[in-house]
Amino acid sequence: QIQNSSRLTLQYSIQLDSLSSTRDKDQQRIPSFITSSLQRTDFVGTQNYNGLSVFSIFPTEGEIVAGKSQDFIVTFSPDHESLYYSDRLKVVLFGKEIAHVIHLKGAARDHPMFVEGGVPLDVPVESLAVTVPTSLQEALKGGNKLPLTLYYKTLQEPVKSVLLILEYIEGESSPMPAVTELKIGSIQTAQFASKKNLEFSFDNLPLLQQKGFTVESVKGTIERGQVKRISVSWVPPADFRADDPLLVTALLTIKGDIKETYRILFMAKVVTAC
Repeated sequence: QIQNSSRLTLQYSIQLDSLSSTRDKDQQRIPSFITSSLQRTDFVGTQNYNGLSVFSIFPTEGEIVAGKSQDFIVTFSPDHESLYYSDRLKVVLFGKEIAHVIHLKGAARDHPMFVEGGVPLDVPVESLAVTVPTSLQEALKGGNKLPLTLYYKTLQEPVKSVLLILEYIEGESSPMPAVTELKIGSIQTAQFASKKNLEFSFDNLPLLQQKGFTVESVKGTIERGQVKRISVSWVPPADFRADDPLLVTALLTIKGDIKETYRILFMAKVVTAC
């Protein structure tokens, strides 16, 4: 909502960076995922494959008389899974003065199950190209048909990875375990009407324990619409060497409407207290 507290009638327009007339020119620069996050100036993230803007706003222009206000509706309409939809909205007065800047962010998932936490291992800028595996392209040349089971296996999503970094502070009078957390959740939506609870479980627990890691909940169930926070802590084991990086991998399996597997990378190190 924008309120006009002045004595003048305000002429306004709403502009999205993704629809800017200079957008094509801006895309000729070095891709933003090559530069560091501190150097990025492009506020437009993932966009729809269908060419339509993922964010839309109504109304886009008009007048606000003195003492009145105007409500705006922003709609988020993604057409594929991504955690990095983003755009920048600018409120321009009288065709030249930028009065407000609002950063828009959105996320969409193919399935109601999700795992969050740790350090992102993917890039926040995605290609708009929809690719098909080379093996599938070759097999389908000349009208060849694949058995249903082979076709399914070919199109299976790769295992997703999550990196957890734990830093144990050495030199404190009362040292505490390094702690981080992982979130596992299930979205409640009308599209997925199943009442089946989400199940999760970790493997490779003996090795994790041997290396000093403790996972608060190694298996359990989560109701629809709920999020479970799982605490992960680490204390250096007796044979730990500070000059030898510690990295342990475990698989997290979640089952709901489908089954998904996440590769959890547990990285730990000792840092000296300042």
